[in-house]
Amino acid sequence: MWLFTRHGYFSICQKPGEKQLTIRARVRADLENLRVQYLPKIKIIERAGTDYQFRAKVSHKQFANAVKKMVLEIGYENFTEEVAGKQGMRRSMVYHRVWSVLTGLEREDGRGMGLQGEDSEGCFPDTWDGFESS
Repeated sequence: MWLFTRHGYFSICQKPGEKQLTIRARVRADLENLRVQYLPKIKIIERAGTDYQFRAKVSHKQFANAVKKMVLEIGYENFTEEVAGKQGMRRSMVYHRVWSVLTGLEREDGRGMGLQGEDSEGCFPDTWDGFESS
């Protein structure tokens, strides 16, 4: 599961043969935010996997309680504006790019999987809403 929050981006899975969940992050600060805000007992493991540099282990129940708290704290009108205030404009722009790409799942006929706003290689537009990609 991918989880985009005002505290960070996480990829959560359960590895074969393990009872705990693995929470993966691209940025250490995201897991540190998760630890400070919701999961004070997690240990951040660095360079322990394949494509995510930072990881932590947690029980299903602990993670469910953390997500429940996140949901109960939602009081903002616009997610990317909230992210900009908490994590800065650069992170907000990254999340907006993900949002923009996901709009490609929509199609006017309702069947989904249209890829609106693609560049010539079928990935991301070079600009959106006045922001340039880097």
